[in-house]
Amino acid sequence: MSEREQRMEDLMLVDSPEFERILECVFGIQAHETRTYFRLLELQGSTVAELADALERDRSNVNRALSTLCEKELVERERRLLEGGGYVYQYFAVPVPEAQELMHQAVDEWSETVHGRIDEFGP
Repeated sequence: MSEREQRMEDLMLVDSPEFERILECVFGIQAHETRTYFRLLELQGSTVAELADALERDRSNVNRALSTLCEKELVERERRLLEGGGYVYQYFAVPVPEAQELMHQAVDEWSETVHGRIDEFGP
């Protein structure tokens, strides 16, 4: 059983799971990545340094969290050119309704897999 499947199974045992736990379970992310997502919702367009300061975390940890969140399509990254030359990346959390839709799609896919396993069972 994969870690994601184990998380889904664990989540099913909770009567009223918190949204944050569902987010972690569905996307296979850690609590600190969830905190990063929610903080970025408040600070749209932040750089890694700005977000690290807001979260009181090391920049390398925040950078890794943002990379994971980008992979999961919960965060988008845009490059902004600086006046003096060079560039910086700004990060934007996808709106909660969009994250909810992604979560619904993932749960629907998982549910189809479970229904398939149920249908396969038998003599």
